[in-house]
Amino acid sequence: MNFVRKMMKNNKGATAIEYGLIAALIAVAAIGAMSSLGGSLENTFNKVSNKLDE
Repeated sequence: MNFVRKMMKNNKGATAIEYGLIAALIAVAAIGAMSSLGGSLENTFNKVSNKLDE
């Protein structure tokens, strides 16, 4: 019976899940930001490359 009570009071699993969800949310936001930034960065490098070729 004591084992069941200890398991009910143990919040480490819930905390780990919360941290996992936060990390996943940050990863999704970072991927979105990098995707949109990547397009404009590609355009900038292409412009510089074209100017150097002239």
